[in-house]
Amino acid sequence: MPLDTEPIVIELDIKKLMMDNIVVTSGLVILFVAIQYICFKDFDFSFWRMISGVILFAILYIVFIILHEAFHLIGFMVFGGVPFKSLKYGLNLELGVAYATTEQPLPNHTMKKALLLPFWTTGVLPTIAGFYFNSTVLVVVGAFLIAGAVGDFAMYKELRKYPKNALIQDDPQFPKLYVYMPEKKK
Repeated sequence: MPLDTEPIVIELDIKKLMMDNIVVTSGLVILFVAIQYICFKDFDFSFWRMISGVILFAILYIVFIILHEAFHLIGFMVFGGVPFKSLKYGLNLELGVAYATTEQPLPNHTMKKALLLPFWTTGVLPTIAGFYFNSTVLVVVGAFLIAGAVGDFAMYKELRKYPKNALIQDDPQFPKLYVYMPEKKK
């Protein structure tokens, strides 16, 4: 499939995504902490425990954001067979986001898998671990990372409109994708 045809551009509204993220994060934190309280009924509050929890949260949040992007890269390699040298990873300070991308276009079905891999590994798994170990910090970090995948879900939703064999090229600088439709058989 040649990439010299004019692509369909999927561009996300970063301001809307940020608002969605705030709403989803707030809702999930309240829901998950309420579920944890209902299940364990122990609420031990002390100033020092709160301070240590905030510090641990900040450390884990940064680590899990880095892992979130790393899991996109892992998804590109595992699901798409992308070579390591075509991967890029970093921070876009202008947009205030971390990013992971590949220079190599991927089939739509592969890109969708790579988009959602971090949701499961850095959002759902820490939340489950937080409930299992009765760790409010892990539950809250999980809620933040689940909500942090709103952009990934928005892209996934848009990609569902296109055939699984369409080629998807990730933009290296902005939250947008280029969709190259497969040629119609004659």
